[in-house]
Amino acid sequence: MTIRMIAEKCGCSPATVSKALNGADDVSRETAERIRRVAAETGYLPNAAARAMRTSRSYCFGVLFRDSDGNDSVMTHEFFSRILHGFKRRAEELGYDIFYISDHLGRRRIDYVEHARYRNCDGVLIANTRFESPETRALVDSGIPVVTIDYVFDTCGSVQSDNFQGMRDLVRYVYTQGHRDIALIYGEDTGVTRARLSSFRQTCRDLGLEIPEEYMIAADYHSPEASEEATRRLLALTKRPTCILYPDDISYIGGRNEIYRQNLRIPEDVSATGYDGIDLSQILRPRLATLKQNADLMGSSAADELVRAVDEGKNYVPGRIIIPGAVLPGETLRRMAP
Repeated sequence: MTIRMIAEKCGCSPATVSKALNGADDVSRETAERIRRVAAETGYLPNAAARAMRTSRSYCFGVLFRDSDGNDSVMTHEFFSRILHGFKRRAEELGYDIFYISDHLGRRRIDYVEHARYRNCDGVLIANTRFESPETRALVDSGIPVVTIDYVFDTCGSVQSDNFQGMRDLVRYVYTQGHRDIALIYGEDTGVTRARLSSFRQTCRDLGLEIPEEYMIAADYHSPEASEEATRRLLALTKRPTCILYPDDISYIGGRNEIYRQNLRIPEDVSATGYDGIDLSQILRPRLATLKQNADLMGSSAADELVRAVDEGKNYVPGRIIIPGAVLPGETLRRMAP
């Protein structure tokens, strides 16, 4: 496959194809995406070194992922793994490779900015990290185009799940099933947590529910152990909740274990919901009722936004993309008698 053959397929000149594949700014975004798509479909592979010399680009994106424990293995987090899958697939469609940014190069410790510049990456997706750390802030302020997941910096694009509406939809669904004594186990203090907490309180207030403070317990995300302890505290209350909302589907497993340990049944004795909608939630029995976040769309949208940031350079105005989720009804939520 040659540039001329791609031009014939797209109905444009070889010069336009060359410009689009090389990231020129005088080709419309729609035309450039069509050309890149056809090139990918037909297996066209330009010489990477020559292309980099012509365009001053590497056509490479960095990905920063570190969880609260300092773990940089995205494969241990199904939700973020799905986001990264969507990002990688879309980035490759647009002609980009990806690599993971770390704070080590061999045995030498380096910072994120140094690693990104060492690899000459065109942009960085910050999927998960301690966003307020000096190391992350330095990357955001480095001048390298950055897009974040579920966090907002003034100078960067962002893609966010609609956590406020997601929690509202989940609480309303639980309410329609007749539950009035609803407890919430929530994650560590982040923008995501603050949005969900605010939504939980406001939605309960709108529904006329008075939720005792002891029904709201902080734990860590993706920590069955923390949610197991929080569940133990909730079940020890004189008036225990009829339904417990967990911060994510993985954390629900810890609560599930504690409920069964106390010889209680789900959902007959205690109902429960998760959050994220990972595949595991639909394999468990009983099947988990949860809020499914559209991780694939979050990832692909982040790739589009990062390409836009690179293409527009100093003229880039950061986009704020909000991705809605959807309630997945399950078998862990009992319908209460009126």
